[in-house]
Order: sequence, then C-alpha cells, then structure tokens
Amino acid sequence: MKNSEILELSTEELVARVGEERTNLTKLKFAHAVSAIENPTRITKVRKDIARLNTELTKRKAASTSENK
Repeated sequence: MKNSEILELSTEELVARVGEERTNLTKLKFAHAVSAIENPTRITKVRKDIARLNTELTKRKAASTSENK
C-alpha cells in the first residue's frame, strides 16, 4: 500500500484497514510457522503497511488535538 493510497482513506477506513492487516499478518505468521510460505518477505511488507497506517492515524489524532486547543 502506497502512502498516497493511505492519505485518500478516511479515519474510519484507516482503523478498519489496520484491523484487516493485523489479521492478515497473524495468518501469514501462522502459515509460515506451520510450513514455509512461498514469499516470506510478505510478512515484512504487511508489518510496514501496518506501521504506515498507524503513523497516519497518529498524525490525524495530533492534528485534531491541536485544532481543539
């Protein structure tokens, strides 16, 4: 997921997407533990996507907090 795609999402969509990606990460880790998955770099990509989504959520919360002051 690219940063431009993340910026287009609403806050609610970001929260939902984080949940989906965490579920996906859990499934990938479990599949990799049972038997090696074909492309283990997918785990790293999903972790980075979660981090990008959380970063954008944090930015939006900080922006809304500073506006309310």
